Amino acid sequence: MSQTNILLESGTNELEIVEFYVNQNGYQAHYGINVAKVVEIIRPQTVTAMPEMRHPAIKGAFSHRNGRIVPLIDMAQFLGYDPVCGEEDSKVIVTEFNHVFTAFLVSGVNRIYRLSWTSVEAPGTFLQDMSRSSVVGVVRLEERVVFLLDLEAVVGELEPSMAITFTNTGRAEDEERKKDLHYTILQVDDSHSIRELVRTLFEKDGIFTVIQKVNGQDAWDYLEEIRDKSENEGKDITEYIQGIITDIEMPFMDGLNLCKRIKEDSILKKLPVAIFSSMINESLARKCQTVGADAQFAKPDLRSLSDKMVEMIGNSEMWIASVNKHEVL
Repeated sequence: MSQTNILLESGTNELEIVEFYVNQNGYQAHYGINVAKVVEIIRPQTVTAMPEMRHPAIKGAFSHRNGRIVPLIDMAQFLGYDPVCGEEDSKVIVTEFNHVFTAFLVSGVNRIYRLSWTSVEAPGTFLQDMSRSSVVGVVRLEERVVFLLDLEAVVGELEPSMAITFTNTGRAEDEERKKDLHYTILQVDDSHSIRELVRTLFEKDGIFTVIQKVNGQDAWDYLEEIRDKSENEGKDITEYIQGIITDIEMPFMDGLNLCKRIKEDSILKKLPVAIFSSMINESLARKCQTVGADAQFAKPDLRSLSDKMVEMIGNSEMWIASVNKHEVL
C-alpha cells in the first residue's frame, strides 16, 4: 500500500490519516498518523538487531529502498502492550519526517480517512500524561475513538539525539549584532514541550518576546484582535507583533490554513510567517509556498529558525520603511 496520491488543496484545513490498530488481549486500540508522513505500508520485514538499542520497542533495522537502512519500532510495545508477534494482519508503516526514515510495526491497518482539523479534539491533560505526550489529537470515526500519535515525540523518547535542539552555531559578530534587536513573535504549536523549549531558548538571548497559542484557531482569534486594535489606534500592525512561527498539524485549524488567512488579509499579510514542522518535504514545501509562507523549516533545528526570523523581520522592516517613504513623497 503506497502513500495516497490524493493531494489536498493547500490551506483547506483538511488532513488525511492512516488508521491502524494494535492488539492487546483481544482488544484493538486504534490510532492514526498523518498520511503526509507515510512513505508506504508494507509487510513485516526481516530485521537485524542493532547494538545498544535504547528501548525494547526498537526491534532493529531492515534494508529499504536503494539500500536505505530503516529502524523498526514495535508500536504496540512502545505503547505498553505485548509486542506484535506473528499476527496475520500485521503491517509495517514506513514514515519520513524531520528528513529521517523510521518504520513502525503495527497489528493491522484499516484505511485512510480524510478529515477536517475542526473535527480533531485536543487531548486533555490526563490523556497527555497517560500517553507520555505521544497523543496530539482525538477523533471519532464510525463510533470508534482514534488517537492521533505524535511520531516525533515517540522517536524523540526512544532516541534523544532526534529530539528538537537549539545548537548555537552563529558567528560571534552575528551574535553581537543581534544584541540591539528585540522582536515580539507569535508561536503556534499544540505541543507543550515544543512551546516550552521555543519560549526558553528564543527568549534566552533577549532578542524575542514569544506569545504562544496552542492551535491555529486561537492564533487567528488573537491576530484578529490585534488587527482591530491597530486600526482603532491608528498604528501599524508591526508595532504590536513582528513575525509568526506556526506548526502544521494542530486541532481546529492547521498551520497552512492559518498562513493562508494571514496572507489573504490586507493588514496582516505584511507579517513574515515561518512554518516549522517535522513534515516539511518537497511536496509540503510547495504547499507552504502556495499559502504564502515566507519560510519553511523542518524540525528539529531551532537555531536556523531563530536566525531566519531575525532576517525576515529585518527585511520586512526595510520594505515597510521603503513603502512609507514613497507614500510621504
